[in-house]
Amino acid sequence: MRQYRFGKDKPLIGNVLFQKCEAASGCQNIIDLCPLSTTEARELLNAFYSVCHRVPIYFLWRPNLKDEGDNFLIALAVVENSNLIITNNIKGLREAELTFENLKIQTPETFLRGE
Repeated sequence: MRQYRFGKDKPLIGNVLFQKCEAASGCQNIIDLCPLSTTEARELLNAFYSVCHRVPIYFLWRPNLKDEGDNFLIALAVVENSNLIITNNIKGLREAELTFENLKIQTPETFLRGE
């Protein structure tokens, strides 16, 4: 069972992921599903940002995923030598032409269960 290491494990964020989070937080469909008020949701997102490690990406290679818009997640992990991507888009990220042996992809549920 994998344990979260407080202070050691940090979520990574780059410009593309930040922009996607910001866009999603303003999406009316997501707002309608969220049990939090707009102010509470903004505070939660800001709290998330405050614990993230910002990673600048300065190169243009791509793992060639079917959805070009997902390539940044693998690039973000590789730049920081991360061994884990947590996403609900498991299938999309596992279909890369360029793969990384030590990079594991998990859903948030699996990660939180410690599997």
